[in-house]
Amino acid sequence: MKRIIYFLVTNLAIMLVLSITMRLLGVEPYLNANGLDLSNLLAFAAIMGFGGAFISLALSKWTAKRMSGAVVIEEARTPTEVWLMKTVRAQADAVGIKMPEVAVFNSPEVNAFATGMTKNSSLVAVSSGLLNAMTKDEAEAVLAHEVSHIANGDMVTLTLIQGVVNTFVMFLSRVIGYTVDKVVFKTERGTGPAFFVTMIIAELVLGVLASIVVMWFSRQREFRADAGAAKLSSRSKMIAALERLQAQHEPSVLPKQMAAFGISGGSGFAKLFSSHPSLDDRIAALRQQ
Repeated sequence: MKRIIYFLVTNLAIMLVLSITMRLLGVEPYLNANGLDLSNLLAFAAIMGFGGAFISLALSKWTAKRMSGAVVIEEARTPTEVWLMKTVRAQADAVGIKMPEVAVFNSPEVNAFATGMTKNSSLVAVSSGLLNAMTKDEAEAVLAHEVSHIANGDMVTLTLIQGVVNTFVMFLSRVIGYTVDKVVFKTERGTGPAFFVTMIIAELVLGVLASIVVMWFSRQREFRADAGAAKLSSRSKMIAALERLQAQHEPSVLPKQMAAFGISGGSGFAKLFSSHPSLDDRIAALRQQ
């Protein structure tokens, strides 16, 4: 979950900064000078949308470290750090990627995440809570899950999907802003303040709604990462790790509690915004393999 949150927050911030910057530089008013040119607007939105997504990806490791307070293990000094480095190295070798940076962040929550711009420039981070609460077999499965995310190229795929989503958010928000400015506020020449204000509001609202698409993708990738972890460690270890999460964090009691690699699923409308399937669904999927 942390991986997704860091990426989405960074992406939203970058998109807003880009929108305001293009407005201040006079690029957007130029697009609307002779009426709304949908072709040019779509091209502009695509360039900005994918640009924002890839900037977010490029900053993903840096952002994740700063937001979580993760400290990279430069030289293993304790038996736990030695085990972490050895386990991640073995898993990275098994899937054919370069050794990721390995970090630990101080948190009582049982949590872990992986991020990075490419498969060979990645980061795997685990919480102190995970190391204290899980057995080595269970922690090994969690690490395998995160390494599988890296090997599957999930961050790059997420970026491409986010780029498409950004494109339509930017395009539609400007169409909405232009329509409100012309129809409601009757601006005759160029665009007025209503265009910019409405566009920013629409961009925020559409950005949140568009996250439903990103979260759906994330839920599908979790099943694949679980399957990859079952191959890297074992199916029994992965199931044990998920069952440990179930025992520690009941969704009905802690619906927003972040578990080893995200929220333990949701229900009803909230499920649309959940980055992870329910633990029951994930365990069932593993048992059916």
